[in-house]
Amino acid sequence: QQAGETALLIENEETSGGCPGASRRLSESTNSDFLFIKIVARITFALIKRFWAFSGAALLSIILFYWLYGGFFALFMVFFGVTGVVYKAGDKLLYHPDQPPQSRVFVPSPNIFNLPYENLTIEARDGTELHLFLIKQAPGAFSSAPTILFLHGNAGNIGHRLGNAKALYDEIYCNIALLEYRGYGRSEGHPCEDGLYLDAQAGLDYLHSRPDIAPNKIVVFGRSLGGAVAVDLASRSKNKDRIGALIIENTFTSIPDIARILFPFKFIKMLPVWFYKNQFKSAKKVCKITQPVLFVSGLMDKLIPPAMMTNLYSGCGAPVKRLARFPSGTHNETWTCSEYFQTLNYFLDEVIYLHNDHGRQKTSSPSSLVSPTSII
Repeated sequence: QQAGETALLIENEETSGGCPGASRRLSESTNSDFLFIKIVARITFALIKRFWAFSGAALLSIILFYWLYGGFFALFMVFFGVTGVVYKAGDKLLYHPDQPPQSRVFVPSPNIFNLPYENLTIEARDGTELHLFLIKQAPGAFSSAPTILFLHGNAGNIGHRLGNAKALYDEIYCNIALLEYRGYGRSEGHPCEDGLYLDAQAGLDYLHSRPDIAPNKIVVFGRSLGGAVAVDLASRSKNKDRIGALIIENTFTSIPDIARILFPFKFIKMLPVWFYKNQFKSAKKVCKITQPVLFVSGLMDKLIPPAMMTNLYSGCGAPVKRLARFPSGTHNETWTCSEYFQTLNYFLDEVIYLHNDHGRQKTSSPSSLVSPTSII
């Protein structure tokens, strides 16, 4: 019996924390907590009672705002989300290095046209390695011949331009540097506007680094997207005396301008210019060009309105500028038109005096050139 009483005493002491009067202190602590809650509640209810009109009006305003404008807010969020997706997809919409399929894997070689060439890798300023074909005239003519830095369009690779390069080689008697943008063909990286500008600058710098290339006969040629890249390259002050002539073919005034034409939706027309990730604002840069420029416009171009070429010509600040129009010229095949190479030779005779080279005759004036007084 004594042992049982002792066990009961120990259990009671453990329950009470082993301290006499613990239950009483716990009761007092609980009463203090409830007292604090009561005080806070009284103050809160007093404030609500005093400012019930303001509180009620605020709550009612929130409910009414959501009821009236909740749909507009949701629409805004959807619009914001869609524009964000489109902005991020800007590169995918503009650059097509994988069209046609296998373009990133298979790059045709100049060997298929029996063209002598060097297969080169050059480096852009940011370290991106770029692929380049340097197609060369015969050893006796290589160093004195003009060299064309060829800036291609937004799809395929440089191997897809070899037919055009072969014609330039035979008709202009020039060297051709076919530069492959980053993310295209065998070049590293991913295409973007600033990246393409770096690539073009790397191509020009490389040509100037070679002692066997005539520095005063470097001609920059750009078609379609390449035309916008060429405009940027020529508009930079450091390249003012490093480019002998510029040839721009079937290019646009800017990406926002051409987007509003290719996608004639109110949604697209409402987008501000800053929304476009890639802009290529050639219309604003062309006024800074001082080198001689030939604008080649195919009037059957279904992608780029020929009026854009006229606008670029009109805004160009070069002292010597010419506009050539080809009635049957399409976006990528204007080079197959009659008098095309006669036009290029005539222009190059005029601006870098190719007819002074041994064995080269001065080219007669082609009908494709438009008189400045009749340009509309």
